Amino acid sequence: MHKRVGDIEQFEIKEFQKHVIPGRVHSKPLHISIAIHGWLTDETDESFMKPWTDLEHSKEQYYLCYESSYLVELGKAMDYIYSFAVSMATQEALKYTILSGIISAIAWPSSLLALSSVIDNPWGVCCRRAVQVGKQLAEILLTKTHGNRPVTLIGYSLGARVIYYCLREMSSRNCCQGIIQDVVLIGAPCSGDLHEWSKFTKVVAGRIVNGYSRSDWLLRFLYRTLSMPSGGVAGLQKIPLEDRRMCNVDLTDIVLGHSEYPQKMTQILDKVGIKTTNSHMRRSQTQPCVQVFNNESLRQTKSEECLSTTFIPTPSPSQDFTTSTSSLDSQHPDKETSSGTMK
Repeated sequence: MHKRVGDIEQFEIKEFQKHVIPGRVHSKPLHISIAIHGWLTDETDESFMKPWTDLEHSKEQYYLCYESSYLVELGKAMDYIYSFAVSMATQEALKYTILSGIISAIAWPSSLLALSSVIDNPWGVCCRRAVQVGKQLAEILLTKTHGNRPVTLIGYSLGARVIYYCLREMSSRNCCQGIIQDVVLIGAPCSGDLHEWSKFTKVVAGRIVNGYSRSDWLLRFLYRTLSMPSGGVAGLQKIPLEDRRMCNVDLTDIVLGHSEYPQKMTQILDKVGIKTTNSHMRRSQTQPCVQVFNNESLRQTKSEECLSTTFIPTPSPSQDFTTSTSSLDSQHPDKETSSGTMK
């Protein structure tokens, strides 16, 4: 019980390593990104960063380290469930059962239900802590310790749940606009309620991306004993929000199960429109077009039609993205918070 209601034990935002060129003055980028993982295989920094190896959405990128001991427990439970499913040859049966639309407790193999206690408890603990971490992240972003630069949040599985509750917390506060540029929730174990998602349009200036897989049998399995959220589970379906910012991306052709998200993250990011090393390589292989103007005529050939103009706004003053317990305590002296650091 203590695990479900206790304070956050770990919350730290670290910067991905950057390639620094000696002698060159590096100015502050206009935009930053924060990547948030789901479960873990171990508590090393490499495990936190591995899914985001090819992420190049902005020049300054961070990853969130949170509650690693609990996420490792969940990772071990997931590995055990998957290995058991494969050994008992139930994976294919589950896929056909779910895709046919027959989702009920009786549809699950009894051998798999017998092992439900292995994953139900760590899953419930991590879901509860993801809510607390999301609220903590909202507090940090609202203080604008990163300056006035827009932030993009990207997360999968429980990381997407963290983002969901971060946005929900921010939408309930004043002065929440102008902080979040884009959000990408992938395989999100949270409600798909239209009313809740419509609140995010108050916070997010750019895109609200919901990446889902209709064949994610493990996510369905985890929700079998829980009361189904109003509007269903976001990671399994579209969000029918009629807003230009809402973007639903069906990942069923890429992801068949919940465990595949970290391994296929680069492919997923490309599909949802997030810049990666792959997308940069493709652009570098394209020859630039040149458009020539003179006073007598303005001629444009067919090959020059790809020319585009990008407007880069003047950067506003910003400061190092660092925060600590003391800075938050000074604003909320009566509220206990956990520390977070951004270099």
